[in-house]
Formats: sequence, C-alpha cells, structure tokens
Amino acid sequence: MRRSGGQLALVSAAGAVLLIWPLLAGSSAPLAVVSGAVVALVLVTVAVETATRRLDARQLALLATIAAIDSALRLLFVEGIGGWSPIFFLILAAGYVYGPSFGFVCGTTALLVSAVVTGGIGPWLPYEALGCGWIGVAAGLAGMRRSGAVRTRDLVVLAVVGAVTGLLYGALTDLQDWITFYRGTPAFGWQPGLSSAELARHFAVFYVTTSLVWDLFRSVGNALAVLLLGLPVLAALVRYRQRFSVIVLPG
Repeated sequence: MRRSGGQLALVSAAGAVLLIWPLLAGSSAPLAVVSGAVVALVLVTVAVETATRRLDARQLALLATIAAIDSALRLLFVEGIGGWSPIFFLILAAGYVYGPSFGFVCGTTALLVSAVVTGGIGPWLPYEALGCGWIGVAAGLAGMRRSGAVRTRDLVVLAVVGAVTGLLYGALTDLQDWITFYRGTPAFGWQPGLSSAELARHFAVFYVTTSLVWDLFRSVGNALAVLLLGLPVLAALVRYRQRFSVIVLPG
C-alpha cells in the first residue's frame, strides 16, 4: 500500500507540474509535449499496477466496463447539464470502493477512452484526464476508512467529495481555456512574462467571472448523483470486490 501510494504521488506530482507550468514559469509548454506526457503517465501507472498484481484481470474487466459506460454516457449527454456530466459518478463510486490507485486509473482511462469514442480530443484532454484521475484519487482516500456494508455515512462522505472535486475539476480544466483562448486579455488573461503571483491573481479573477456558476452545476450534480444512485451502485461494487477476494487461512 505504501509503495502504491508513493508511485501515485509521484505520477500526480509530475502531472500537476505539467499542467500548472504556465503559472510557474510564465510560458506555456507545447501541447503535444503535455498530452504525450500525460498519456505516458497513465500507461506507466497501469503497467506498474498490473505488473505488481494490484490491478488483476477482474479489476481490468471492471475498468473496461466503466470506461464503456462512461463513453456511452458522454454520447448521450454531450453537453451535460450545466457543467455536470454523469461520467463523474462511476469514477467517484469506483474510487471509493477500490482505493486511490484504482480511482486514478479508472478516472484517467474512462476519460481518455470516452474522448476517443466521442471525438473529444483537443488541448483540453490532458487537463480533463488528470482531473478525472484525481477525482478518483480523492474518492479513494475518502473511502479508506470504509468497512462492511454501505451506510448512509458513506453516501454523505462521497457526496461531499463529489461536490468539492466538482469545483476543483472545473478550476483545473479552466486553466486550459484561460491559457489558450484568453491569452493577452487585459485584467485577467494569461500573459507570458508575468510573475506567478500576478498570473494567479489573473486566473482567480477569470475563474470567478467566467466559470464559478457553471462549475457549481457540476458540484451539485455530483452530490445529487451520489445521494440518489450511490447506495445500489456502491453495494454492487462492494459485493463484486468481496466475491473475488481470496482469503488465505493460516496453517
């Protein structure tokens, strides 16, 4: 568990540096470099998890199922409802039951596969992929104290995680819009050469002005999805995990 946590922390730190580089350095990295690096980080995580048997055949099957369902949901809800999309719910649920590492792989994989299926490939993809991965991580960390059958407390905890990560995901993905489409805009646009503090102030003004209300739809939508649908889905995932768990008896 400790080794898995360390690996996940390194991958997340590397991804975070890539995405916030324009804030740190005042210059933007080429999109191809960022996209390739993000995909490489995801593939390395899957390879290591599989090689160390933390991600077995049954979990790979579950991963593929969630990616397929989320792809179908993205086709049905292309624009979502406000800033909310139903794809976040399964990522939250899977991370909560299976832990941070599986949550990260589930979130990034589901987003990448669904983007290919729906044609949603563009400069926003690295931000969305890592954002969904970190939603799974947050849910996994929240679920580490979970034990036994699913209770009301689990729904409340996961709903709070969904609400908070809905806002954070919006802020992360807005970085791409801000850098790409608002470059040079007076007062709140991204401008090369500014200090990190000035860039952070510009982004804060941009986010509150253009995106906060939109992201509140995602925040509330995530929480409502968990409260309304969480009990049967979490219970099914727990049963699936217990059914295929191997218990080694002493002696």
